[in-house]
Amino acid sequence: MTRPRIKDVARRAGVSEKTVSNVLNNYVHVSERTRQVVREAIEELGYRVNLAGRHLRRGRTGIIALVVPEFDLPYFAELAAHVIREAEQRSLTVLVHQTGGDRDRELAALAGFGSDFADGVILSSLALTPRDLEERDGSLPVVLLGELLEEGADHVAIDNEAAAREATAHLLQLGRRDILVLGGRDAPRSAGTAEVRTRGYRAALAAAGLPYDPASVRPVPKWRTPDGAAAVAGVLAEGRRPDALLCLNDQLALGALRALHEHGLAVPDDVAVVGFDDVDAGRFSVPTLTTVAPDKTAVARAAVELLTRRIEEASSSGGAAGQRPAAEQSPQDRVVPHRLVIRESTGGAA
Repeated sequence: MTRPRIKDVARRAGVSEKTVSNVLNNYVHVSERTRQVVREAIEELGYRVNLAGRHLRRGRTGIIALVVPEFDLPYFAELAAHVIREAEQRSLTVLVHQTGGDRDRELAALAGFGSDFADGVILSSLALTPRDLEERDGSLPVVLLGELLEEGADHVAIDNEAAAREATAHLLQLGRRDILVLGGRDAPRSAGTAEVRTRGYRAALAAAGLPYDPASVRPVPKWRTPDGAAAVAGVLAEGRRPDALLCLNDQLALGALRALHEHGLAVPDDVAVVGFDDVDAGRFSVPTLTTVAPDKTAVARAAVELLTRRIEEASSSGGAAGQRPAAEQSPQDRVVPHRLVIRESTGGAA
């Protein structure tokens, strides 16, 4: 059976092909009666928009890539769902890829994987350096997620330093004084997420007039549940009994909850625990997890919006993707909202 075309819909509805196109593109100047007639004809004929043809006519593929370190970390899986929803509203398809935090894979993503299948890339990087951004040829629109690698590309993130400062201040207000940072790294000149959140922790201590103990910052191999459990077990084996844990993601916090339980310590009575990311599992853990909740919808919307804008600029300039008009060259830095969600692990409600 021949696939129905716009002219078939126009004939069935008794309108012009231009009117059908206006309905498909949601132009406001079409009357509601005409819009309804056209929609009925579309439904009767089973007409479907040829998105591939539409994108190709514009010199694009209609595909964007979302590249993250690991999709089996719940935060990235949840974020991917938001990105896909935002892209679908713009008739875009999202190709997902994980790098494992490997620099070569991140560089490949930055270069579009050596092909023209994607119009742009949303990239959450762990290993790239500012120099990597400086040296890229600019042929592909890229939006970075996470901490800012200086001004090399459009960028979307929460204010991680402020978020960690707020979470630490919350623990201090509860009267906790021996607060460990699981996953932290004390490197003042580094722009990584762990380092930035550790700076927020130190800022909260300083604001409270409390001394900073470098031994309170506990790096981990990865930000996964077993690493959080192992870190807590190691601390307790040393004979240290902290009264609070600032965990730099929820997976570390969930692992910490398990280790504390196995060692007979009650949360939050003996040890208060705070995480980051507000993943679903933290709402159902026992106790439920206090956490810093980034606005994932806002992250996804800002990233897709910035990327589609750059793609549009490239098309309107008549050049290849990424060759933007001079007036539009300056990268944008979007800071999206976050909030501290107080639950049972620091004495809040379920």
